[in-house]
Amino acid sequence: MTASTSPKASILGTAARVGLVAIAALSLAACGGKDRPKADLAAAKVTTIGVNSYLWRASLEALSFMPLLQTDSNGGVIVTDWYANPNNPNERMKVSVAILDQDLRADALRVAASRQVNQSGNWVEAPVAAATVQKLEDVILTRARDLRRQASAGK
Repeated sequence: MTASTSPKASILGTAARVGLVAIAALSLAACGGKDRPKADLAAAKVTTIGVNSYLWRASLEALSFMPLLQTDSNGGVIVTDWYANPNNPNERMKVSVAILDQDLRADALRVAASRQVNQSGNWVEAPVAAATVQKLEDVILTRARDLRRQASAGK
C-alpha cells in the first residue's frame, strides 16, 4: 500500500511554501536600501598608521617635553627616555604609552611610568603616584577628543 496525498493538501503545501518565499524576499528587499546612515569615521580614522591617529598625535603632544627613546606608529608604542625636571633634578621619570586599538576609546590607551630618585649619586627606583599616570591618560584622551572634534568640524 502506498500513501497518497490529496490534491487539496498538495495545493495548501505549495501555497504555504510560496508564501514563505515571498515573505523572505520582502524581508531581504528591505535590507538593500541605499539610504544607510553614514558611519562616523572620525572615531576610527586611520591613515597610514596602525592605531588611532588622534590618540597617537595626542600622546606625542603630551610627551613632547620628554626625550623620545622609541616610537612605533604601527604598533602604537611610545617610550621616552629618562627626563629630569630642571626644577627638581634629583628625580627623573620615564613613560611608556601603548595604543591598543584603532578606535578612540579610553580602554585603547595604556600608560605606564617609572620614577627614580637620586640618593647619594645613585638612581634608586621610587613609587609613582597612581594619580600621575591617571592624569597623563586624561590629558591624552582629552587632547585626542579635541583633535577628533576639530577634524569633524573641518569636513
